[in-house]
Amino acid sequence: MRRIVLGVALQVALLTVVAVGAAAAAVVALPRPSREDPGSWVLPGAVAGGALALSVLGALWLGERSAVRVSGLLETLRQRVERLNAGDRPVPLDSGIAEVDRLDAELVRGAQQGARRLASERDFAADASHQLRTPLTALLMRLEEISATDDLGVVAEESAIAIDQVERLSNVVDDLMTRTRHGAEANPSVSLDSVIAGLQREWQPAFAQARRSIKVSGERGLVVRATPVALGQILTTLLENSLAYGRGTVEVNARRAGPSVVIEVSDAGDGVPAAIAPHIFERSVSSSGSGLGLSLARDLAEAAGGRLELARATPPVFALFLSVSQT
Repeated sequence: MRRIVLGVALQVALLTVVAVGAAAAAVVALPRPSREDPGSWVLPGAVAGGALALSVLGALWLGERSAVRVSGLLETLRQRVERLNAGDRPVPLDSGIAEVDRLDAELVRGAQQGARRLASERDFAADASHQLRTPLTALLMRLEEISATDDLGVVAEESAIAIDQVERLSNVVDDLMTRTRHGAEANPSVSLDSVIAGLQREWQPAFAQARRSIKVSGERGLVVRATPVALGQILTTLLENSLAYGRGTVEVNARRAGPSVVIEVSDAGDGVPAAIAPHIFERSVSSSGSGLGLSLARDLAEAAGGRLELARATPPVFALFLSVSQT
């Protein structure tokens, strides 16, 4: 806008100088007026007045032209803001005026940042809901077991598991808040044995009720780079999916593979349909349900510097790769 205003001022100044110069030249070219003849001043005065009138008219014309241009640019920017608010991604504006183009670029950049922030907040809300739902469901199962029995031994066992699940739920909330405020922990490490043992203890009753079991095999004493909450959530998602869709014994096997640890979770079920397999980790993709769990599990694995893969579709084998912790 500053460029437009400066351009108009320069054009008006040039037009005025030209008009005044032309008027002066015309006056000089005219016969010198006589003091004795007042009428001899009329023509030079008319020429000078005409030149001044032309400069004023020219300035008005330039001002109107510039106002129309500025108004058009403002309307263009207004329409582009409406399109950005509607989620559109218009091509960069090329008005020929650097200030206007920079303003448009800032508007587009701000709208895109806002859209990414909103999408991130929606994903966080969905992720938080999923991470909290699983331990709450497991906790409810424990409380139902306690309320349905008079056996003090069973009550004590189920109460201990329920306390563990409450602690896990608290850790999930703390982890979510930490990730939101400060990002991921720099160099986390966790004992794989402790996490797997806790999950086996937590999920064994549900698998037993479905006349299935959990088998843990492979190397022991492995320490991996991940937070306990993230690793627990990833493996919980795989166990939960196996319980819901798989068959037979679910096996959790851990082994070293160079600088990585590979944790494989498999069962004897039909596995993942061929049409879904390439998209199994995408949000809202699953054979039944939302598919959010696997998508979140993959994101957690990548946040820990690892990866989660569908190593085999039928029978299903999911492979989690994490770095060996050096601490």
